[in-house]
Amino acid sequence: MKTSLYAVLSLFLVYSLAVRTLAAPINVNTADAMAISDALSGIGPRIGAAIVEYREANGPFTSADDLLNIKGIGPKILERNKADILLDNETPNSTETETE
Repeated sequence: MKTSLYAVLSLFLVYSLAVRTLAAPINVNTADAMAISDALSGIGPRIGAAIVEYREANGPFTSADDLLNIKGIGPKILERNKADILLDNETPNSTETETE
């Protein structure tokens, strides 16, 4: 019984860590701090809150590179998440431009 409890707890821990490290597309101009920290790799609640505070003080982000102005976000964290950082209504990895 003790062994199966450890096995279940181990699987739960591995699953929790795996889910936590997977990034997901998120609009940093509309999301709250918890959603940002849940969606982006290497961004915890403190930095998620700093992103929201910066946005409220300075207006919407116009580029993912604007996140480098936030303490705790450096080039490595930005690069790891760049494909999942959305601004406005864009889609992840969108490189298409509209033509008329």
